[in-house]
Amino acid sequence: MKQFKLILDYLNFLIFAKKNQKHRENMAIKILSVDDEPDLEVLLSHYFRRKIRKGEYEFTFAHNGLEALKLMVEHPNFDIILSDINMPEMDGLTLLSKINELRNPAQKCIMVSAYGDMKNIRTAMNRGAFDFATKPIDMDDLATTIEKAVEEVNYIKQSQAEHLQLQSIQSDLAVAGEIQKAILPRRFPPFPEIKDLDIYAFMNPAKEIGGDFYDFFRLDEERIGIVIADVSGKGVPAALFMAVSNTLLRSIAMTKETSNECLDELNKLLCRANVNSMFVTMFYGIFNHRTGTLDYTNGGHNPTYLLRADGKIESLGQTPNFVVGGLEDFPYKNEAAQLNPGDSLFLYTDGITEAFNAKEEAFGDNRLKESLIELYHDNARTIIEGVYADLEDFIDGTTQSDDITMLVVKRMKTE
Repeated sequence: MKQFKLILDYLNFLIFAKKNQKHRENMAIKILSVDDEPDLEVLLSHYFRRKIRKGEYEFTFAHNGLEALKLMVEHPNFDIILSDINMPEMDGLTLLSKINELRNPAQKCIMVSAYGDMKNIRTAMNRGAFDFATKPIDMDDLATTIEKAVEEVNYIKQSQAEHLQLQSIQSDLAVAGEIQKAILPRRFPPFPEIKDLDIYAFMNPAKEIGGDFYDFFRLDEERIGIVIADVSGKGVPAALFMAVSNTLLRSIAMTKETSNECLDELNKLLCRANVNSMFVTMFYGIFNHRTGTLDYTNGGHNPTYLLRADGKIESLGQTPNFVVGGLEDFPYKNEAAQLNPGDSLFLYTDGITEAFNAKEEAFGDNRLKESLIELYHDNARTIIEGVYADLEDFIDGTTQSDDITMLVVKRMKTE
C-alpha cells in the first residue's frame, strides 16, 4: 500500500503541474526602455497607460547602456529591451552585444535611432536585433512592433515551458517506473524455505511504466497464490489500474478459498470503481506445492503452458471467462491441473507472442512453443531467459511495442 500511495502522489503532482502551466502566460510583459532622453519615459507611460493599468505591460527605464546592464543583472527577467542606439557611456550597439552574450532566446531587442542612421540600424539587425523604430517615434507603429515582439516572446516562453514540463514529466515517470517495479516481487528465490518450489519472473515494460504485472504470495503453509495480468491501455492510467488490481487481489486472496471466488470479488470491485472503462486480463492460480494441485481461473488472458518433465507441452484448459473489470455480474469458473515433480508452469503476456520483427511477422504461439520445447528441463530462471533470448533474436532490434512479462513456477524433484 505504501508504494501505491507513492504512485498516486506522483500522479497528483503531474496534474498539479499541468493546471499551473498557464501561470507564466498571464504575467505582465516586462519592457526595459533605455534612452537618454527623459521625455521618452513620459511618452511611453502615457501611450501605454491602459496596458500598464491592466497589468499587460510593465515598464522600467534606464538612461544609458551601463545603467541598463545593472538593471538586467538585478532583474534578469526583462522580455523586451527598447534601446536607443546613440547614448552616452555605453551605446545601444555595445549594449546589444552584451545582451547577446546572455543567450536568452525569449528576450527581444528593439533598437531606436534617427531616420537617417540606417548604417547603425543595419548593424543592429545583423547583430540580432528583433526589429527597429526610427525617431521621431511613431507610437502607433512602435505599439505594433512591440506586439509582434510580445507574440514571439510568448511563443518562445511557451515552448520553453513545454520543454521543461516534458523533462519534468519524463523524470517523474522514470521515478514512478522504479516505484512500480518495487511493487513487484524481485527477490529470487522468493520462498527459500520451500525446497520443492522454484519460481522466477521477469517484466520489461515498453515505456517508463507498464500495465503488465505478476505476483506470488503465500496463502498458508502449503498454498501459493500466483498471478499474471495485462491491463488495457498504456501509460499512467494503465499503471494506476495495475497497482489497484494487484493490491485488491492480494487482499481478496486472503479471504477466499478458490481462484474463481477471488476473480468474482475483484471483478465486482473494479467494475464499481472503473471510471475509464478499463479492464485487465488475468490468470490467477492457487498452487499447493506439496500435492502439486493447481486451482486456477483464466480471466480472458493468454493460454498457460504446462511443461511436463518428459518434454511434452500442454496448454491448460481454458473456460471462456470474461476479462476482469468489464462485466460486473459475470460468473467466473475455475479449473484444475496437476503439476508432477519436474513439471513447470509457464505464464506470459501477449507482449511475447505479439512482438514483431522488421518484416512485421509476429513471434506467435508456435515459436514460443518451440522455445519451450528446448527449455523444459531447465530451472525457472533459465526458461525465462531462454525464451527472452529467442525473442530478441527474432525481433532483431525492432522497437518493443508492448510490455513483456513472464512467470515460471516449477515443482522440483525431491530426493
